[in-house]
Amino acid sequence: MTTRPKPFNGLRHLALKVPNFEECENFYVEIMGMQVYHRASKNLIYLTCGNDVLSLGRLHEGERSGIQYMDHFGFIVDTKEELQQWYDFLGEKGVKLLDKPHDHGDGARSFHCLDPVGNVIQPIYHPVVSGQQLVCEEGK
Repeated sequence: MTTRPKPFNGLRHLALKVPNFEECENFYVEIMGMQVYHRASKNLIYLTCGNDVLSLGRLHEGERSGIQYMDHFGFIVDTKEELQQWYDFLGEKGVKLLDKPHDHGDGARSFHCLDPVGNVIQPIYHPVVSGQQLVCEEGK
C-alpha cells in the first residue's frame, strides 16, 4: 500500500467560472486589491495577492461544469485591526456585507461579504496563518 505523501502546504489556488467576467475582474482588482498575475486569454485571467492565485474564467451561456456548491472562501489579513479596516472599506465601496466582524472560538476573527456573482468571501484574521509570507526562490 502506498503511503500518503507529506501534507499539502495550504490552499493557495481557487478557480471560479463567472458569467459577468469583466465586472468580477474589476471587483477583485479595484475593490479587493488583487493584481493581475497572468492574462491567459480574453476568457481567463489569473489574479494574486502575492501568495496565492485566483483564476477567473468566463462562464459562457449554457455552459455548465457540473453540480458544484461552494460555501465560501477566505482572504487572510495579518491583524484584527486590518480586518476592521477592510470591513469599513468594503462597506464604503457598497459591497454587500453579510455580517459584522466577530470572534471565533479558536482566536480567529472574520466577517463575510459577496462578490458581484454572489460568491461568499470571508476576510479573516487567523492566528495560525496570519502574518505568514511565502518565500519564492528565484527561477522556480
